Amino acid sequence: MTNYQLDELDEKILRLIGSNARIPFLEVARECNVSGAAIHQRYQKLLKQGVIKGSEFIIDNMKVGYETCAYVGLYLNDPGAFDAVAEALMKIPEVVECHYTTGKYDLFIKIYAKNNQHLLSLIHRKLQPLGLARTETLISFKEAFKKQIPIDFINEG
Repeated sequence: MTNYQLDELDEKILRLIGSNARIPFLEVARECNVSGAAIHQRYQKLLKQGVIKGSEFIIDNMKVGYETCAYVGLYLNDPGAFDAVAEALMKIPEVVECHYTTGKYDLFIKIYAKNNQHLLSLIHRKLQPLGLARTETLISFKEAFKKQIPIDFINEG
């Protein structure tokens, strides 16, 4: 994957929209001292290059009844089944992230469940049939923070 070379204007745009995805382009343009059209063109370029992957509304899982957040390490019966298992996991609504990892797990997932009983049911009814040798589950009590890599850090790193 090729890295996109960011210039000063790109970085400023990313800082502004990264902190508020709903900020109007005209406000970004004023902050950057360029036209709205220039911001729109840069935004489209950043989107096309894959630097920006889109924007999203974040649903509070607790407020919609999903009180348990868990991270589950998966051990596959057949390590060659990575792609098939990942594809099957994608179809399970409660599984919100899936990572190929190094270390002791073949795959590592993040899952939301209504409660611990629902989590247990998901593991037994939806995960185990995918060809897992076993699972290891860590329940998150509370998310301390979640952030994106700061734009200022990108060119320093």
